[in-house]
Amino acid sequence: MEPVIVIGAGLAGSEAAWQLARRGIPVTLREMKPQKMTPAHHSPSFGELVCSNSLRSDQLENAVGLLKEELRRCGSLIMACADAHRVEAGGALAVDRHAFSEAITEKIRSHPKITVVEGEVTDLPAEGQVIVASGPLTSDPLAEAIARRYPQNGYLHFFDAAAPLVTFDSVDMESAWFASRYDRGTPDYINCPMTEEEYDAFWTELCAAQEAEVHGFEDKHVFEGCMPVEVMARRGKQTLCYGPLKPRGLNDPKTGKEPFAVVQLRRDNADGTIYNLVGFQTHLKWPEQRRVFSMIPALRNAEFVRYGVMHRNTYLDSPRLLDRYYRVKKEPRVCFAGQITGVEGYVESTASGWVAGVATAMDVLGKPMPTLDRLTATGALATYISDHTVAKFQPMNVNFGIIEPLGYKIKGKREKNTKISERALEQIEKLKGEL
Repeated sequence: MEPVIVIGAGLAGSEAAWQLARRGIPVTLREMKPQKMTPAHHSPSFGELVCSNSLRSDQLENAVGLLKEELRRCGSLIMACADAHRVEAGGALAVDRHAFSEAITEKIRSHPKITVVEGEVTDLPAEGQVIVASGPLTSDPLAEAIARRYPQNGYLHFFDAAAPLVTFDSVDMESAWFASRYDRGTPDYINCPMTEEEYDAFWTELCAAQEAEVHGFEDKHVFEGCMPVEVMARRGKQTLCYGPLKPRGLNDPKTGKEPFAVVQLRRDNADGTIYNLVGFQTHLKWPEQRRVFSMIPALRNAEFVRYGVMHRNTYLDSPRLLDRYYRVKKEPRVCFAGQITGVEGYVESTASGWVAGVATAMDVLGKPMPTLDRLTATGALATYISDHTVAKFQPMNVNFGIIEPLGYKIKGKREKNTKISERALEQIEKLKGEL
């Protein structure tokens, strides 16, 4: 049996390789790290998280919570490693990033059916089964090779931003407190309140701060799901207060009332020594980040261990190129997976890798691939990226809007979403038997 070639050992590529190997299919996993690194990566480990350590909500009334549970039930490597190395974050799933990546690397490298070959891939293999999971920072030679291979497909580009990290010891806890919004789960977020006067001064300086040079960057091209905080601020004085700085459900224990604005810090490692500024993706110059973010009272003496960075993401016009199993319509031996397909988010990338890996495995084994439809979050995401009726394709996080409606009315959004999740998990249980 010829090995399936998987290009890229991020979340999608690692998941795809694992799903193939656990079904007895040999895999050659190609990864250019550590010989060549992207601007956003720093570790040689597989499945490296860049933008944030949070895998977002873990509750079934949230679409990404449903997607995670579907993946768990389907034997996802990424979800198993995430659950094994989670850190407390209220109702969200967050992980110790380094331990998480190291666990994925160890599992992949130790599997007898997976052979890891380091070094950059500059062209698509001419024959055999291939899964391209090269990520949103696909190297220029490989990107050019894909464009040559599929000239009818246009690449789209957007910019993604990563938030700064600060040390816990440098946070002024006299001006902050631990709590999760509405006291859900354990009190794992550090909440940094601001008065209206403090917020006004902060907002003014944030809007005026100097940005780093980013070729071709314009506000209208920023993907809404990972918008730089300064771009969001420029859209209106109150925009941040309805976004990452909203105070709802966060009563200051000193006053018993909601502050005017709250900056939340989320734990970035299991030891709780480093925290991430939630929603503060940015491409400001580094001295400007220190100057402006230190205006937040609890961060006046903050030690920044990483500043926010900006990098280009590349994705395909997938509805014109791919089917619902992430296969190239005109060349189904080639699959794509991960953010290059236009799925947005770590969990969504994992789901695309799972689908591509399982679909390829079924093909190699000569078995039919069970139908993935919009009844599940996994299927809805795959349907979205392959829907040729979409006029202007944009990267998409999983959401209940793309999942098949119930077909009947139910009172309350939470109750409706819970019912959709229950139906989806019933469908997943049926699919498991066929897989």
